[in-house]
Amino acid sequence: MMTKPQLFVLTALLSFGGLLKAQTKDLPAWAKETPEQKEARLAWWKHDRFGMFIHWGLYSVPARHEWVQNREEISPADYKNRYFNIFNPDLYDPKEWAAEAKAAGMKYAVLTTRHHEGFALWDTKFSDYKATNTPAGRDLFKEYAEAFRGAGLKVGIYFSLIDWHHPDFLIDRNHPMRNNKEARAANSQKDMNKFRKFLKDELRELLTNYGKIDQIFFDFSYPGEDGKGHDDWDSEGLLKIARELQPGIIINDRLDLNDKSYGWDYRTPEQFMPQEWPTENGQRVPWETCQTFSGSWGYDRDETTWKSTNQLIAMLIETVSKGGNLLLNVGPTARGNFDDRANSRLEGMGAWMKYNSRSIYGCTAAPADYTKPENCFLTYNPDTKRLYVHLLQWPFKTLYLPGYKGKVKYAQFLHDGSEIKYTARSSASHASHTTVTAGENDLIVNLPVQKPNVEIPVIELFLE
Repeated sequence: MMTKPQLFVLTALLSFGGLLKAQTKDLPAWAKETPEQKEARLAWWKHDRFGMFIHWGLYSVPARHEWVQNREEISPADYKNRYFNIFNPDLYDPKEWAAEAKAAGMKYAVLTTRHHEGFALWDTKFSDYKATNTPAGRDLFKEYAEAFRGAGLKVGIYFSLIDWHHPDFLIDRNHPMRNNKEARAANSQKDMNKFRKFLKDELRELLTNYGKIDQIFFDFSYPGEDGKGHDDWDSEGLLKIARELQPGIIINDRLDLNDKSYGWDYRTPEQFMPQEWPTENGQRVPWETCQTFSGSWGYDRDETTWKSTNQLIAMLIETVSKGGNLLLNVGPTARGNFDDRANSRLEGMGAWMKYNSRSIYGCTAAPADYTKPENCFLTYNPDTKRLYVHLLQWPFKTLYLPGYKGKVKYAQFLHDGSEIKYTARSSASHASHTTVTAGENDLIVNLPVQKPNVEIPVIELFLE
């Protein structure tokens, strides 16, 4: 016989289960998915943790930020006349891009098939504003997809909901012509139904003609006064196309469908590091921060705020330590190559990942009972039960691991597999002054005085 508390719990569980079934029952067929199915769909992405974002389009020609058309309020006609017939990326070799991404330790990539300027990198049949009509004369997206897939990398696409070039796209607060009264007046002659059909046609094309697409980054909704939200894009219609044509695809959260359980797969903090693992209704959710090497997504020749290799590695570690993914952006030049600043960062990250990727792939936040030491980040692999201590600042001889006594059976540096010795207060020599400051349940790790020749050294702890 059940006690009253047991009966209460059972009743609650049955009620919750019934609610979930009711919610699932009300969903359209294309949106139905069990938690186990969703977990399986996201499994590769949660394991791989590190991807390359690639912002490339006509804006690489002016080389003054990917929003140059908006910032300088250039009309669609003037923008096309100035840059369309100049775009000729003669150095474009996506196999080189894929090789660089792979060498840096990245496992997937997301390319801007079309950004807000409306220019298509593929040979779309729904617009003349495309790469094949420029001096490039090539389906640039097709070559990208084939090269990255051939290198064993997952293939993702960025797809802009915004289109400053399309004649039926209503001018709003984010449009380059937002301050032009004549252009504003022409809104009355535009038909957003035609634009919505155009969006869907282009999306179908990308998800039908180019093989398996693993991830899609829609960008972006801005509902409210003089903005655009899910009704303006018919976000549900776009989502339905994506789910039906590519059932395994992973989709971000920028369709303005965040109130629907099936409206997104992961959160996307941009140029921002959350203080902790993001949650929804008290539950941790999948997330991926998209970040740049500098302050611009597209190629910006004169940008000076480039992050150091050390900062970028630390960013990757911090992201994984909070259960997230890092999508790190490269903005190729108008010639189609990565510039020297990007190459040096990629090479530096690759040098670190070559020996330390075990602390990234398959890892997540450490269990709550492992406290982070000062100037460190922790990552944890739940399959191997190994904890990784990333030393952001090299300590002098001693590292204290608070409360770790009895939890560790072996320690080593990850970069060379060399043993690291440690003691606890009970076993420390009476002559050692570490006993004065170490807690009874702390581990006292003995480190060399000189920092190893590693950008950020990592200690691998084999847990009991």
